[in-house]
Amino acid sequence: MSIPLLADKAGSISKDYGVLDEETGIPFRGLFIIDGKGILRQITINDLPVGRSVDETLRLVQAFQFTDEHGEVCPAGWTPGKKTMKPDPDGSKDYFASSN
Repeated sequence: MSIPLLADKAGSISKDYGVLDEETGIPFRGLFIIDGKGILRQITINDLPVGRSVDETLRLVQAFQFTDEHGEVCPAGWTPGKKTMKPDPDGSKDYFASSN
């Protein structure tokens, strides 16, 4: 997986994305998942003392890729290989009936 990492020494990206604390000049911990089409799929902004989870970020990327390819819904906590649900009332009933 190729993931670009950026540096924002001038703070312009942080300001554009709304995560720059103007008073201190320090950005909050922002995570923005943007797909290959340039569509923003996920935003997470944490206060400075709270970190982000690399595992959760990878899970989200995998879930977005799966839903784009298969058109199914990935429930909370989904990981590759686990059950998904069809995006309709019957499909969700089937999923919840088999999950409980």
